[in-house]
Amino acid sequence: MLVWKDDYAIGVDLVDAQHKHLFEIGNSAYKLLKDDFCYDKYDSFVQIIDDLREYTKFHFRSEEEYMMKNNYRKFFSHKAEHDEFINKVNMVNLDNADENTEEYLEGILTFVFNWILEHILQKDKLIKQNE
Repeated sequence: MLVWKDDYAIGVDLVDAQHKHLFEIGNSAYKLLKDDFCYDKYDSFVQIIDDLREYTKFHFRSEEEYMMKNNYRKFFSHKAEHDEFINKVNMVNLDNADENTEEYLEGILTFVFNWILEHILQKDKLIKQNE
């Protein structure tokens, strides 16, 4: 489970609020994974992946507009990381999830949590610092 800490804030209110929402999406996946009373998690899993796909596109567009508006010097390499993440999330094969939803969800969850934390702490923090 991801718990928002003030250390994750980059100092741009809009971006920080969107990052918090990404945590919420990740945590909904975590809660689904840990819900022992939910027998068939597939439909909920599909909805979470769809939400993640759509929200990351929205968030990345918003963050990239902010970077461009502020002439962020590392815009293109930062955008390339966003594009790579979107490609990986788009490549999630939901057919594989139907056979062993929990194992598949756990793998995706680990990837998403690690990427979000690493990206925010190592890359997004630089956005405000380089204004």
